[in-house]
Amino acid sequence: MNFQQLRSIREASRRGYNLTEVANVLFTSQPGVSRQIRELEEELGVDIFERNGKRLTGLTEPGKDILPIIERLLLEAENLRQAGEDYSDQSKGTLTIATTHTQARYVLPKVVQGFRQAFPDVRIALQQSSPEHIAEWVLSGKADIGIATEGLSQFKDLASFACYEWNHVVVVPEGHALLEKGELTLEDLANYPLITYDVGFTGRGHIDDAFRLAGLRTDIVLTAMDSDVIQQYVALGLGVGLVASMAIEVQRAHGLRTISASHLFASNVTRLAVRRGAYLRAYTYEFIQQFAPNLDRDEVRQAVSENEVV
Repeated sequence: MNFQQLRSIREASRRGYNLTEVANVLFTSQPGVSRQIRELEEELGVDIFERNGKRLTGLTEPGKDILPIIERLLLEAENLRQAGEDYSDQSKGTLTIATTHTQARYVLPKVVQGFRQAFPDVRIALQQSSPEHIAEWVLSGKADIGIATEGLSQFKDLASFACYEWNHVVVVPEGHALLEKGELTLEDLANYPLITYDVGFTGRGHIDDAFRLAGLRTDIVLTAMDSDVIQQYVALGLGVGLVASMAIEVQRAHGLRTISASHLFASNVTRLAVRRGAYLRAYTYEFIQQFAPNLDRDEVRQAVSENEVV
């Protein structure tokens, strides 16, 4: 039994049983992957994969029990490597952070700046995507930390931590009629075309829920993942924007004004997640504390090793 065999089986499961993709990921040949899988199956005395001819089509019942064991073995192997690097040189390495555009653009710059001052030899890799992909990257080990507003608490294999709350704001061009209103209502907003985030991004669910519960239909004419894009189209007069409160620093450059909407939509919670059972290097804990000073290192360490959501 060797790690290449274990990696071949794990990647076969992750890549939808496509051995060509597995070979590309592992920098080997397709026949080599097939051989590694067969050799481990022969050693264990069971078939891990179901087959249709030479094609893998799924996991057998024994395979469904064996795969989590393989995942744990490979995770512990990675933890061993991380521990060795941590103790040999705690100030060097790469910290990979998967997050959304809003977090990367508006929240993380000051945190990253402070972290770099403390750890100048640690390389930071920012990966931006949807909350679903962020979770997948942390679960697969492609990212050390995931940061997003939606979805991270739904994965049992992630230790997820509440970091801070924020609200949406209304963004309109200078001189817009909504600026003459007193306290805005959902009915006021429903009278205008709206521009906001894609479904599943940056608290969009709370926006939809508020209008639905009020029995109001909305005309959402444009959606985007990027707060800057939303504000740009608001500036062009295409509609009224609903964006995250931390994403309004460039409004004046666009000639825009903001109106509070904290009374209209539920507050949102940005969460940070790491993979349960993962070895977190010392500088990873330091980054977490700089991003969310309310989180205690010992509590984080305990949650990573237990089945709980904080």
